[in-house]
Amino acid sequence: MPDGAATERLTLAEARDLVVGALVASGTAESNAVSVAAALVAAEADGQKGHGLSRVASYAAQARSGKVRGGASPRMERLSASVVRIDAAAGFAFPALDLARKALLPMARGQVVALAAIYNSHHFGQGGYHVEQLAEEGLVGLLLGNSPQAIAPWGGNRGLFGTNPIAMAAPRRSGAPLVIDLSLAKVARGKVMAASKAGEEIPEGWALDAEGRPTRSPEAALGGTMVPMGEAKGAALAMMVEVLSATLVGANHGFEASSFFEAEGPAPAVGQLLIAIDPVPLSGGGFTDRLEVLIEALEDQPGTRLPGTRRLTARAAAARDGLSVPAAVLSEIRGLHA
Repeated sequence: MPDGAATERLTLAEARDLVVGALVASGTAESNAVSVAAALVAAEADGQKGHGLSRVASYAAQARSGKVRGGASPRMERLSASVVRIDAAAGFAFPALDLARKALLPMARGQVVALAAIYNSHHFGQGGYHVEQLAEEGLVGLLLGNSPQAIAPWGGNRGLFGTNPIAMAAPRRSGAPLVIDLSLAKVARGKVMAASKAGEEIPEGWALDAEGRPTRSPEAALGGTMVPMGEAKGAALAMMVEVLSATLVGANHGFEASSFFEAEGPAPAVGQLLIAIDPVPLSGGGFTDRLEVLIEALEDQPGTRLPGTRRLTARAAAARDGLSVPAAVLSEIRGLHA
């Protein structure tokens, strides 16, 4: 049913079916399409539209061109009792991360800490989606990933590092896990793409154009660089994530990777590092109790907000009322079914 002139409302199931159909029609294996759709719809429901349905058209275009291998099956190599290395096979990152989570669960429970190094990969979307599933199983999850060049080294004028997100999730004594998910740019680049799709300007201070000037144009921003959070410290953190998620796993660095948005060119072949930790032995059995002490101390201060609470509010509203999606985005996705 239309929801105003510019949006349309879909149930979560309708949105997933729509995404699966578009990707399958674009040459993606159904199992891979289901994995991708689950992650994109979850991001949309959590209010992370830059990692949601706005990505479908570019994903489909890359599957059609062969830049992303829609039929790829990730391949896992076990390096030790607690470490695996996964070749995403130039396919979507989501099936590779699904495989990694499945492998890490028993390893972390047996070895306390387990690690998956993923290479030859692609955009992994909302980082919190992946680690939250580990936390729901009682583990602490940490995910680092690199992406195509978007941030210049501090004092430089050309993109070198990606926005290089970090996500952490931890189980709580009751209720939803604590999830902290952030990009090392002031905002995730996906938000700029979402603004471009919606025909909206971006706030001042998010990005610079190709000449290094502040811009409110999402198109100019996508052709320029993102401003790192924390200025010089943010740029240094971006380099740290680059080393841990690309250099360490044998993946392309951000400046070597092709765009996540464009259909032409070689596969981005970026990397991710997923770590699962069993908090019970490390904390002497008191992890969830101690976490509640920390959270209560935070919430005791007026004006504070526990990270991730907005996503839970948005998620509940989406489950109850469905998703309100820009009509232009839905028209683009539906056009892929033909």
